[in-house]
Amino acid sequence: MSLYIQVKDLLLARIAKGDWSPGNIIPSEMNLAHELGVSQGTVRKAITELVENNILTRRQGRGTFVSNHDVHRALFHFFHITDNKGHKVLPDSRVLSCRRQPARRNEAALLELPVATEIIRIERVRSIGAKPTMIETITLAAQDFADLDKKTGIDLPNTLYELYETKYGITIHSADEKLRAIPASKHDAQLLGLPVASPLLEIERVALTLDKTPVELRISRCVTKNHYYHNTCF
Repeated sequence: MSLYIQVKDLLLARIAKGDWSPGNIIPSEMNLAHELGVSQGTVRKAITELVENNILTRRQGRGTFVSNHDVHRALFHFFHITDNKGHKVLPDSRVLSCRRQPARRNEAALLELPVATEIIRIERVRSIGAKPTMIETITLAAQDFADLDKKTGIDLPNTLYELYETKYGITIHSADEKLRAIPASKHDAQLLGLPVASPLLEIERVALTLDKTPVELRISRCVTKNHYYHNTCF
């Protein structure tokens, strides 16, 4: 294994363990090189790869920080819906419900939980330009989000990943997504103002922590008349 990869894995382990929390500055390249007994160039290469993977953020003149969730990251790293001109705008959200229930079999499997584990399920409508564009069903393990179900729709922020990080100490670092076309159910059609069986794009996303623990299952059903899914891979 290349030495810089070993250094990168050591830094990842320290971030995952909580040695440096989101928003914290990490030691300088020189200090890390001295601590780990490697060259500064090796540390720089490891840090550069972590920056490219959005785990660290360089701030000119200030140092390197553990990335945290904000509106910019939510929009450009995790939201892949654009309009027909390629413009991306973070949608507004209206929460319909937030309550505890037993996990369904598929939810338990995707979140690696025992069947019927207590979960928190959030349903919300997201609008772009004041027009309902998608419906989201979000599933979380209740044990990790103690009082989330006590919040009202007004209390739940538009960008939930920031809430997970700041209030519950859970940082989403990556996501696995699957897409398929589905017909709108009667429920979806009413909320989105569409005829029943209109085509929707369903996005199934499992959000993961740095150590690849699944935290959130999010099912989004999107109207694609004026929007499409766009994700650039590097």
